[in-house]
This record gives sequence, structure tokens and C-alpha cells, in this order.
Amino acid sequence: MTVSAMDGDEIDILLVEDNPGDVYLVREAFRLGSLAKRLHVVQDGEAALDYLFQRKPYGDAAPPDLVLLDLNLPKIDGREVLQHIKRDPVLRHIPVLVLSTSNNEKDVVHAYEHHANCYLTKPDNLYDYFDLIRDVEEYWLSMVCLPA
Repeated sequence: MTVSAMDGDEIDILLVEDNPGDVYLVREAFRLGSLAKRLHVVQDGEAALDYLFQRKPYGDAAPPDLVLLDLNLPKIDGREVLQHIKRDPVLRHIPVLVLSTSNNEKDVVHAYEHHANCYLTKPDNLYDYFDLIRDVEEYWLSMVCLPA
């Protein structure tokens, strides 16, 4: 069975982002979208791993259907979070979209070598940011069948 917002199911998205401005933009862009989704936000890599592995204070958290992951995070960086996700047999099927300000080739290569599902560079302006999140919603939440 697959999860898809086209089926009327709400999609759970975990946003791992430490910049409040980026959190606001992602939240607002998804709010403007047409699909049913719940956005959960954590602000560092340690909290992301606690959420994903359902450790306190996230013991009741449902596993996300999609992860939007910044690379440059406090405590544990996004590169390490990605490795933990993709090494775990329960979590590895969750699509991880790296969303970073970096367009450094080393970061891109590292993300794909550790099985990121895509690498997106954060746009410089508001309109492009909203377009990017709309494209993420359209593709990853409407067209792609996500595992249940």
C-alpha cells in the first residue's frame, strides 16, 4: 500500500531546519498548497533523530512520509542525520529531500552517495522559494507514490 495525498490521506512532513525564516517560508508555502499535510518542525539534527526514532519528547510521533533536511544544523549536522536515516531498515524508505543553501559539489555528491532522494538549493527570493515548495508538493505529494 502506498500513501498519496491524492487518496485524501494527510501526508506527514518532517522539516529539519534551524533558520526561523526558512521555517516560516516552508510553512506558508505548504499552507497555500491544495493538499492535506501536517508539517512537523525540529531545529537541529539531534531533535531530528529523536523524532525519527521516537525518543523523548517525540515518543508518540508518527514516522514522516517525507523529510525536508537542511545540511548545516546545530548539534548533529544534516549529513549525519541523512546517514542515520538511510542506514536504518525501518526509516530508509522515507524520501529525504535535502534543502540547503549550499550548492557546493562536495555537498551534492555526499548527499547522493548517502542516498538522498533529491538535492534542492534554497532560492534567494521569496517567489522562487514558494515556487520550489509548490513543485515539491506537486511532485512528491501528488505524483509520487510514497510507501505506507
